[in-house]
Amino acid sequence: MKRIVLFVIVLNLWGCNETPISKEDISFLNGYWEITEVEFPDGQKKNYSINPSVDFIQVENMEGFRKKLQPSFNGTYTTSNDTESFKIIRINEAFTIQYKKDRNEWEEKLVHLDTMSFSVLNTEGKTYSYKRFQPITIPK
Repeated sequence: MKRIVLFVIVLNLWGCNETPISKEDISFLNGYWEITEVEFPDGQKKNYSINPSVDFIQVENMEGFRKKLQPSFNGTYTTSNDTESFKIIRINEAFTIQYKKDRNEWEEKLVHLDTMSFSVLNTEGKTYSYKRFQPITIPK
């Protein structure tokens, strides 16, 4: 009985650990993303079910840019010329995205990343969760 309890405890602890993000995983950021949720430091959450804009992210050699786009039903996107350049650095086994635009600088810690979703934690303690954008197509 003790072995079973010990096995269940070890299995739970092992299953609760986040898989660390590798340098190779950073390429998963490339593409179109829509925000799904913001979790505030006090635990409250704001869900986003419909998004008028999506983020396009392009990363190469740990540097890249992020751009806001408005998708259209015909598969095209409207955008401005505003982009947010960034570089990704590794700090204590974690990756941090450092943005710099005009005179503003900020950073976000990458806390989760896979092919279909990612999350970042900003310096204010807010966690932003994103899912890969799937365009809405209307049959002709």
